[in-house]
Amino acid sequence: MGTFFDIIGKYGYVYANGLIGTLWLAAVTVVAGTLIGVLLALLRLSGLKFPEAFVKTYVWILRGTPILLQLYFFWIFLPRVIPIDLPDTACIVTALIVNSSAYVSEIIRAGIQAVDRGQEEAARSLGLRRGIAMRYVILPQAIKNILPALGNEFINMIKQVSLASVFFINELTTSYRTVLSATYRPVESILIAGAIYLLLTTVLTYIMDRFEMNMKRSEA
Repeated sequence: MGTFFDIIGKYGYVYANGLIGTLWLAAVTVVAGTLIGVLLALLRLSGLKFPEAFVKTYVWILRGTPILLQLYFFWIFLPRVIPIDLPDTACIVTALIVNSSAYVSEIIRAGIQAVDRGQEEAARSLGLRRGIAMRYVILPQAIKNILPALGNEFINMIKQVSLASVFFINELTTSYRTVLSATYRPVESILIAGAIYLLLTTVLTYIMDRFEMNMKRSEA
């Protein structure tokens, strides 16, 4: 037990830096993935054949292949097509954003389709164009369905970004590997990282549950 707390006392700052890196990666990924996901969802629902087919293929590929494989692909592919010295972090963040956008687009599409079709028909009967009706009538109502799912996506992404440790990107699992190489205490080092992950996801899950309860109360 003494060794466990000795590691925390001596290398706590390493885990803290990794935690900050994990939160940063997850936040950037979900925010950027959401922006792209909104565009993809709107294209999917546009009724235009080519954009709809493109988004379906995009989502099919990204949801049907392992995220680790996607990380390797962008890590290898991007430096070859972009004529600048691209850091590994930029490649990995890009891969995470692309992966997240596929899942978020489906969340947003489902949220939009959950809104009663009568809402759009009523808006169109008032003379609103489809885009205006989507922006001012459908999306505000869909947000109630989308936000809890986006919160869950953020929590899931916190765990997903641990794969960035394969490329030695600064995040929590990379911190574990750093501490392990310094202490040669694999059990204690990984238990500390696991406890931090568990505490973080538990707190965020509690916050999201409270948020959903408050939304339901406001609707009642």
